[in-house]
Amino acid sequence: MSADDGGFGEGIATSDGDPRVLLGLNAVLSTLLGWTLIGGLSFLDVVAFSIINVATAAILVFTLTYAVTMA
Repeated sequence: MSADDGGFGEGIATSDGDPRVLLGLNAVLSTLLGWTLIGGLSFLDVVAFSIINVATAAILVFTLTYAVTMA
């Protein structure tokens, strides 16, 4: 192996990655953030803690994150 092979750094710099991984991570992290937000607001008696509210918050966060990262 010579020094001109580029190596790991060059491979990462030229790789776009798999968009399914991005979408999966976005879905999981958006759900966790939505759960946390609704849980905190429920603790403050602002909204009721329900799966519908958590799902709505997760969808809003997912959509906002997707729009910002794909722009």
